[in-house]
Amino acid sequence: MRTWFIAFLSLLLIGTLAALGGFVWLLRYYGDQLPDHQKLAEYKPPIVSRVYAGDGRLMAEFAAEKRVFVPIALIPPRVKQAFVSAEDQNFYTHPGIDAMGLARAMVQNLGYYLSGRRLIGASTITQQVTRSFLLSNERTMDRKIKEMILSIRIEQALTKDQILELYLNEIYLGSIGGQGAYGVAAAALTYFNKPLDQLTIGEAAYLAALPKAPSNYNPFTQNDRARARRDYVIERMREDGYITAEEATAAKQEALKVQRRDADETVKADYFAEEVRRELVARYGEEGAYRGGLTVRASLDPRLQEIADRVFRNGLVRYDRRHGWRGPVDKAVPVNDWEKTLLARSLPGGAGDWHLGLVLKVSDTAADIGVRVSKSETKQGKIPLSELAWARPVLPEQKVGAPPKKVSDVLTVGDLILVEPVTTAADGKTKYPADTYGLRQIPDVSGGLVAMDPHTGRVLALVGGLSFDQSQFNRATQAKRQPGSSFKPFVYMAAFEDGYTPASIVLDAPFVMDDGSGKKWRPENYTEKFYGPSSLRLGIEQSRNLMTIRLASAIGMEKVVDIAARFGITDNLPPLLSMSLGAGESTPLKMAAAYAMIANGGKKVLPTVIDRVQDRYGQTIFKHDPRVCENCALDTYDGGMPPYPADNRPQVIDAATAYQMTSILEGVVQRGTGAAVGAALKRPLAGKTGTSNDSFDNWFVGYSPDLVVATYIGFDQPRTLGKTETGGGNMAPIFRDFMKEALDGVPPIPFRVPPGLRMVRVNRETGKLATPGDPKAIFEAFKPGTEPGANDNDDADPLLGDLPQGYSLTPVPGGEGGATDPAAPAPVAGDAPVPVPVPVPSSGNLGGIY
Repeated sequence: MRTWFIAFLSLLLIGTLAALGGFVWLLRYYGDQLPDHQKLAEYKPPIVSRVYAGDGRLMAEFAAEKRVFVPIALIPPRVKQAFVSAEDQNFYTHPGIDAMGLARAMVQNLGYYLSGRRLIGASTITQQVTRSFLLSNERTMDRKIKEMILSIRIEQALTKDQILELYLNEIYLGSIGGQGAYGVAAAALTYFNKPLDQLTIGEAAYLAALPKAPSNYNPFTQNDRARARRDYVIERMREDGYITAEEATAAKQEALKVQRRDADETVKADYFAEEVRRELVARYGEEGAYRGGLTVRASLDPRLQEIADRVFRNGLVRYDRRHGWRGPVDKAVPVNDWEKTLLARSLPGGAGDWHLGLVLKVSDTAADIGVRVSKSETKQGKIPLSELAWARPVLPEQKVGAPPKKVSDVLTVGDLILVEPVTTAADGKTKYPADTYGLRQIPDVSGGLVAMDPHTGRVLALVGGLSFDQSQFNRATQAKRQPGSSFKPFVYMAAFEDGYTPASIVLDAPFVMDDGSGKKWRPENYTEKFYGPSSLRLGIEQSRNLMTIRLASAIGMEKVVDIAARFGITDNLPPLLSMSLGAGESTPLKMAAAYAMIANGGKKVLPTVIDRVQDRYGQTIFKHDPRVCENCALDTYDGGMPPYPADNRPQVIDAATAYQMTSILEGVVQRGTGAAVGAALKRPLAGKTGTSNDSFDNWFVGYSPDLVVATYIGFDQPRTLGKTETGGGNMAPIFRDFMKEALDGVPPIPFRVPPGLRMVRVNRETGKLATPGDPKAIFEAFKPGTEPGANDNDDADPLLGDLPQGYSLTPVPGGEGGATDPAAPAPVAGDAPVPVPVPVPSSGNLGGIY
């Protein structure tokens, strides 16, 4: 017997030693293959980057994984307790592996296996951290052994709080609306629109219920199952002593209700947000923008953005309605079950707040329609013939046919259309009955608008097209289009730098030159008339092409190219005379910045959509305003003059020249091609219209003393907007409507006059000293020594020489120009088309040009 006992002990000892040896071998074998767990101490999880508008509201989030990192010290105990109860009851006592939990899971799994149910795991929170950060999710024994070894090592290297911090910030907790939530902070915002410290017991328990299988506990599609799982976690919290029985009962009675972010808590500015995203990627790469946890303060003014979106859309719709009806969204749609049909359809991109409608019946005077008023509601209505008056047939070259005489000229039963509720007819007097609708059409024309602070270059509003859902191409920053006559002010400022004044006289007469191919280039004014000698002021106010070309030729296109580069309009403007009429290409953003430099007195501004960027630790890593204010950080203030940062902006053009142009551009708004603005807004405004060659693009760029706006419309595939479509007719109203609302409540402020200028009363057309009672007299700005009377020969002009009071101009020898009637009537407001580019002589003389 004793022999057997000794043999048994020997075998037991050998077996134990063999097991220990095997275990040591496994530890060494797998230990050499394991990743370095020490890097977890320096782990930086990918965090969502957030963009905030100027008023502090959230504008956009950029993330590969939507995660908001929260240090463990700031995570409320209730949230930590909920996850510990749900996932790892013995978290604070086990060494990384929970032997008791593992044994319990083995017993439970035996029963589950026999009954055919899904087996459960016994992974601790530490093991889940190991799997998430250092290993994969493959279900193999090899991975499980590595996981257990690493978990023990992690417990030895990190504190329990550090491990829990990694877990709570890394864990995936499902998705709502297509955006996944990573970490408890992001999940609290996604599901309940709350910070962590405002979660109830029930809400914390629901989040803790999600790690096992988030899709199985979706509160929308599987609310009962989600509530059951939540209540299970609440009960575990009670058993673990984290909450009382009364608290558990109250928490279970809470409704499980998802709370989305309110619309007024966020700002919708898709084109602006996309421009911010592009700049962040350019500065910090995809990794920094989507994983860096950046906090971005954008320059957006939400009030101005809302005005810009609405006013610009209205402008596009106005233009589109003038050019006829292109047809319904769809044809021959079955009307038998029209409610179901409409609810199954989606609004096309660009429809905005309009509704889908289906034509059910047509008479001569009205159409009966079904309307989808929401995603789940329909109703019936009517479209009267009066609301179809604009829907004329489309003809080539943006022309239209005759107005419809009966509804069937436009609509047919089964037409799927867009409609909008209307209450009054176009006359503004006739009242419509309830459920009356107007026919609508998504414009196929587009464009862009930029509103900017002229002193800083901060972009306050940006519209990149009709709808971001329809097209993500940002026409405000990416569309290079001909600015047309809105470029002319820069030609004239180059002339002012060359010694000209706003009162200088330039000949408005026929202009012909050889284009180098044996053909003659004959640019024209918009009116196809000639007006003789005219002041430079009049040349801008009435947008005279021929004067601009002569002026550019006289000073030399090299000076025009230089000023275009200085103002950032374009860096490679060809030295061709046609470029003086805006035949080069630029963007609304660049044109806004260029006009901002005129408005602010010639100071350089760099346009920006970002004010400041902070990293995940709150350190400022970018600031648009580089100025330093040495005395702004004083501990005390003595009540004297407040300190100001030094103005270190480069001077692009002297302030006097900038103001001379501002004064002329005020005249454009008051009595020139932008008179539609001045007639409506009785306040200091300046601006210039623009119409490119063959009316492919229409522009208006203008400003008040503290706000500049550049806007254009045109087709993405360039074609004419229509022979009679001009910047004055299309874009001035958009500028007017925007400024009317944007400046509402802002006191009218005159443009700032720099010191040293001399204001002289002159006739605005002749440039000569005004006589008493002259109806065309204005105060013109002159640099010292250039005002009338400062020189012996006041009638001399660089382009005309010394002329008598009565002009009698003969043709240039060998040219095709002729005498011009100085009493010709003033031109109609509008812009001249841009001629085809032609070579220009390298010298600044008039040789070969008439």
